[in-house]
Amino acid sequence: MGPWTHRHVLDLAAFSLEDYATVLELAQRFRVMPVAGARKLPALQGRLMTSLFFEPSTRTRSSFELAAKRLSADVQNFAPSSSSLSKGESLLDTARTYVAMGADLLVVRHRCAGVPQSLAEQLDQAGERVAVLNAGDGLHSHPSQGLLDLFTLARHFAPEAPSPEALRGKRIVIVGDILHSRVARSNLWALTACGARVVLCGPPTLLPEAFAVFVAAPPPGQVLDPVPERGRVELVRSLEEALPGADAVMTLRLQQERMHQHLLTGLESYHARYGLSHQRLELCGRPVPVLHPGPVNRGVEMTGELLDDQTVSLVEEQVRNGIPVRMALLYLLAGVTAA
Repeated sequence: MGPWTHRHVLDLAAFSLEDYATVLELAQRFRVMPVAGARKLPALQGRLMTSLFFEPSTRTRSSFELAAKRLSADVQNFAPSSSSLSKGESLLDTARTYVAMGADLLVVRHRCAGVPQSLAEQLDQAGERVAVLNAGDGLHSHPSQGLLDLFTLARHFAPEAPSPEALRGKRIVIVGDILHSRVARSNLWALTACGARVVLCGPPTLLPEAFAVFVAAPPPGQVLDPVPERGRVELVRSLEEALPGADAVMTLRLQQERMHQHLLTGLESYHARYGLSHQRLELCGRPVPVLHPGPVNRGVEMTGELLDDQTVSLVEEQVRNGIPVRMALLYLLAGVTAA
């Protein structure tokens, strides 16, 4: 594994190819742990992970909690409804309260973009030795989801030795509401870093033309792109045009409020144009895996038959892979804070 220098994990735009390789290699080691019979490691014994979830979550929160416990860390959960935030306490003061209790790792999820980064910067300025891991912020980023999706694809293409090279030259189609998806943004950074050709497909109201150049330059505040040569990003409006030649297809959750925002005419018409089914996947020309970050709206993003077909659907595999990937991130960040 290469050296790990990130004090926080806030956005995959800051990851180099070596960073991806390190996470995938370590996640693969953790992934095979149950097969070898070892269910728990003492790696983070005596460390405290605090979950600051200001936004509801089931999969991500549970996955981080299991990951921490498998590394023997203590876990502390924050409940916004019963916290001092309702009494006017600031987010920073809330975070510092948990740091004062001994938190080594803060896993932060918030509906507003930039909150985890702001907390990380302010805690650094205060001299606190705590790592912040972004568990999803607004429409900005969801790095651990992007990494587990990458790991799932790498394991599919190279089961014995998943690595960034397994994605080089692959045509990955992402379908759906790209505009409102932090998962799609994280996947764009991760997949292009590994040399994949990413095809984005969706209606103009959910996929603006600006996404064609999304990874063309580092985000604000980041001077250089750590990946010298990225894969291409292409926008396609028709699913029939996007699928031929695809190596994998990822569809994104469609939130029903998009209809109330007049971004869609209806869920049935959306499924007719962009919904995945066994019949539609035949356009790829060969069997390809299907991914979805969950939760899935059956009959909207994909048919129930496709979701339940374990020969095609990698949705449950994504859930399984979330634990070793998050174990890898917690392990790496804990090593930096201990240095």
